[in-house]
Amino acid sequence: MRAGFPEFRLGRVLATSFTGTLTERCGNAVERIPTPQRLVDWLAVNGLDVESCTTAQLELAWELRESIHAAATAAALQDALPASAVQIINDRSTQGRAAAVLTPERERRWRLGSASCVEDALGVIAADAISVIAGERDGKLALCASPTCRAAFFDTSRSRTRRWCDMNTCGNHEKKARFNANQRKNSGSAK
Repeated sequence: MRAGFPEFRLGRVLATSFTGTLTERCGNAVERIPTPQRLVDWLAVNGLDVESCTTAQLELAWELRESIHAAATAAALQDALPASAVQIINDRSTQGRAAAVLTPERERRWRLGSASCVEDALGVIAADAISVIAGERDGKLALCASPTCRAAFFDTSRSRTRRWCDMNTCGNHEKKARFNANQRKNSGSAK
């Protein structure tokens, strides 16, 4: 990780991990890809290596991220998908040139177009979002129960009742807040 930037929150689902590059959306928002180079770093960590990124490509990435978040949120709430978000996701999906390849370890990886540009990587992310939002995977979209986060995440737990986008961050923050509130309440009633 590059010094001076917040760490990436990585998950098993590419599309929702990508929306997690902006966290605490309902509180003090934290932008985890504030520069073109930081987007290159995030893509590399997720197996989508690109050579470089321009400011215009970063803006395309932010637009896609917010469109995926809007569509995933609507899907989690069982609301109608925003038409503008669907259009952007579809546009990014069709503009990318990438192919799925199988590794000897039986894993799927993506081979980007010969020029390995950001648009190809965004196409992969958009295609992943389409798969998740369309319900093609075993799991369900949900929203983080943290009032400051409200991130969309893909719940693959057996019971499909997961409450937090990440137990190590939002879940722990909420449990700590509840514990501290109970401590204050108990110390106030002991007087």
